[in-house]
Amino acid sequence: MLAREVLPSRSRVDAVIVCFAVVAGATLLAVVLSAIAIRSLQTFGESKTDIAKATVKKYALEAYPTWVADHPDLECPDSLFVLNEYMNNKDIKDPWGGSYKMICGGNLPAGVKGIAVMSAGEDGQFGTVDDIKSWD
Repeated sequence: MLAREVLPSRSRVDAVIVCFAVVAGATLLAVVLSAIAIRSLQTFGESKTDIAKATVKKYALEAYPTWVADHPDLECPDSLFVLNEYMNNKDIKDPWGGSYKMICGGNLPAGVKGIAVMSAGEDGQFGTVDDIKSWD
């Protein structure tokens, strides 16, 4: 009887092993999920830039030409809002919450025809290195 009190029972040993396995599994899961979360945040920042690049190109190279075909007597739309009809957009905000900027007519950058569209990028300031331009 004394040996029985000193040595743990088989079911207690099994319970300890199961507890250890659950804790180890939970720890491993937490590490994996943390790595995925960190990578997702990095990718999210990159995807905002990709979204803005695609949007400025779509305004300039798809929406504007379609608008011109519908309005052959006009050179420039009044605003980007007018082009949203051709893009299925509801507003003209970039992924960082800033407004896209349209340039049309005599103010176009050298070599650009039609319209030019740009986002101020992540810093929200036009004229900085992170600007995203339809003509780049």
